[in-house]
Amino acid sequence: MLKNYISLIPLLAFCSIFCSPNYVFAQDEPEVNIGGAVRFNYNLSSWKPGQKARGGDFGYDVFIINADAKFKGIYLEAEYRLYSDAFGGGFLKYGLVGYELDEKRRLELGLAEVPFGIERYNSHNWFLNLPYYVGLEDDYDMGVDYIYNDDRFQYHVGFFKNAEEFAFGSNTPSSPHRYSYDVVGRNKEVNQFNTKFIWKPLSDNTHKIGASGQYGGLYNIDTEETGDHYAVALHYEYQSNDWSIKGQATKSKLNPKNAPGESRDIVSMGAYGVPYQVAADFEIYTLGIAKKLTLDTNLIKYLEFYDDFGYMNKRKKEFANTFMNVFGVLINSGPIFTYIDYAAGYNHSWLGGDFTNEFAAGMQDAKWEARFNINIGYYF
Repeated sequence: MLKNYISLIPLLAFCSIFCSPNYVFAQDEPEVNIGGAVRFNYNLSSWKPGQKARGGDFGYDVFIINADAKFKGIYLEAEYRLYSDAFGGGFLKYGLVGYELDEKRRLELGLAEVPFGIERYNSHNWFLNLPYYVGLEDDYDMGVDYIYNDDRFQYHVGFFKNAEEFAFGSNTPSSPHRYSYDVVGRNKEVNQFNTKFIWKPLSDNTHKIGASGQYGGLYNIDTEETGDHYAVALHYEYQSNDWSIKGQATKSKLNPKNAPGESRDIVSMGAYGVPYQVAADFEIYTLGIAKKLTLDTNLIKYLEFYDDFGYMNKRKKEFANTFMNVFGVLINSGPIFTYIDYAAGYNHSWLGGDFTNEFAAGMQDAKWEARFNINIGYYF
């Protein structure tokens, strides 16, 4: 019976879009905007002796096309990214159709942003922060999200049928070819519910205090059983003209119904075409601070200095914990954004180690590794 009700949710969402009589739009012509970016990247990594010997590498990062359109309260938002083959190639980051029910309420349907934690980014740097690498920052799934937003309160109620699905086979493993991290392989994320509440104590919205929660299923292809997963978070954000502070505490637990003999202490997550293992039970604590310095010269409009820290505490005592810290500066020259980062990691898959196991068991005798990175993007 519950499955029948769940299957009706997208239909009810469409009904609420096209049946609302309370909001009238006078727009006669559709508005369409096309934009994008091309980015290049230089990096020098402490754990790559060959790269260090040649002074680092500089090359292509990504080509981005985004589009937004609006007509009589109905709007479209989409972004497609084309990375190199080594980073998964091309994929849709997000793509949704929305409807403005009135000035405070809207509904979004499609590959939409999952309402969890500080959005869109729980970070200031190019690398993002630890929640991203376990699917809890800048995440997009297939579903519907209801948003209410006024001067003092904002809340979301979302239902996501599944993460990105490409093959639609009965027993097809989930592909890691995607932008945001999801459970992949023999388990599939299904029927996820999200809620998020934000309180803005001051009318200028400089402070935001929030709480987020999500709960959903994990369907296993081999056992044909559905486990579950949940995550909760408390978050705070301060934003003024020149200062930004972001803090969040997150708890997550995944309970896969894997086949006998397969560990239930880890799950496979993937993005950019490559999967890795993640601990199934953990907490993450993050704190980031940034200071903006306006210059407004012909060459540089402003600088933003930042430091973002993340700590992942894995509940299984045999697992080694993970740390991440990124110190850097964003240089804005109009349409050109340049991130100069020094990113350090301990048991971090993208910052040293063996990649596959760092967010799971890790290594008790791991050492800190670092990557000096410059990302240059021209946005149009």
